[in-house]
Amino acid sequence: MRLGIGIGWRPEIAGEVEALPGIDWVEAVAENLCADHLPNSLVRLRERGVTVVPHGVSLGLGGADRPDPGRLADLAARATLLGAPLVTEHIAFVRAGGARTGSPALEAGHLLPVPRTRAALDVLCENVRIAQDALPVPLALENIAALVSWPDEELTEGQFLAELVGRTGVRLLIDVANLHTNHVNRGEDPAVALDELPVEAIAYVHVAGGVEKDGVWHDTHAHPVTAPVLDVLAELRSRVDPPGVLLERDEAFPPAGELAGELDAIRGVLEKGGGASAAWAPPEVPPASPVSESVRDGVAVAQTALLSALVAGTPAPEGFDRSRLRVQSRALAAKRAGVVARVAPELPEILGAGYRAAFLAYAGARPMASGYRRDALDFAEHLLIAGRPEDDAARRRLTRWWRDRAAPRPPGRATRLARAARSVLVGR
Repeated sequence: MRLGIGIGWRPEIAGEVEALPGIDWVEAVAENLCADHLPNSLVRLRERGVTVVPHGVSLGLGGADRPDPGRLADLAARATLLGAPLVTEHIAFVRAGGARTGSPALEAGHLLPVPRTRAALDVLCENVRIAQDALPVPLALENIAALVSWPDEELTEGQFLAELVGRTGVRLLIDVANLHTNHVNRGEDPAVALDELPVEAIAYVHVAGGVEKDGVWHDTHAHPVTAPVLDVLAELRSRVDPPGVLLERDEAFPPAGELAGELDAIRGVLEKGGGASAAWAPPEVPPASPVSESVRDGVAVAQTALLSALVAGTPAPEGFDRSRLRVQSRALAAKRAGVVARVAPELPEILGAGYRAAFLAYAGARPMASGYRRDALDFAEHLLIAGRPEDDAARRRLTRWWRDRAAPRPPGRATRLARAARSVLVGR
């Protein structure tokens, strides 16, 4: 189906999105929606005939473990609630460790690249097939941006995506900003990737902004769309007329007029034409042999080593660029601090100017083991155990905040010792 021109729906700009002219559809982060009711803004958009597509960020289909049935059920419920024509997710892993590696479970709080190896592709394809069987509508997967490259990769990005489509029949969500990011950070030519992937499998396209700093492109979704990203969109448009194109913005939201201007720039690129519309016919998917547990275990070890280096300070795995790993590690910590500040805005209010430094010091020694809300509670607990903040009034406010959300009182000595031991194990 044709989607047209869309924009990412976010609560912070819900009113602006409703008022923007020429919006055919919107995309909403699936995990930010309740399973049994929709925000009023999305209800109004749907009543106007605007299509809403749920966009998942937490399945981790590129991870070593099979997809969590509960997460799949949640995504399916949101697709049904929205009456969506499809759902989307990412070619990425977001967690590692746990039973397969005999190590603590780690959460990245971010989308991390899957190694483009045959083993990782086998795992991804089986995970995608499991997800497809559990979802009520077709699935499309997005290429991600990356600051780091895996050593000894066996396939290019285009080859990897082409094989994924051929083996599973999954659609593609091509993010042209991510292709530009990988061009700057990893030296990968977007035109080559577009030549190698099956453009007829594209369900829709993402366009987003970012910023270059010290030779590294950061895919921030908090800056205007740049000319190089629009150039990649033009490269794609020269090959195919995509069914849909969507502008993403997640932070530092500009006035509605600026959003409208970016949408107009996207329309201008698309109107220049080039490639024709391509009818999508799912490929004849070959029978698949089950992936052995030993293959999954090997992927698990490799991904755990990378994630542990990024969030727990363990040595960099062999073959990785250590300076890039440090950049990625700092970026993950900064993102973690920012998201915690958004999900628990009382914390920066209580801690004032000292919030960021305190959180980064906490994050440097304590990897995230669950979601951001749990992370916010653990951070507050960490401060209270240490007798902080030093200001009595602020400490009382933080104690009340923590008690209202976690437990009747801060943890006792036995709990503190257990958590200290866990931290030591994670840091090994």
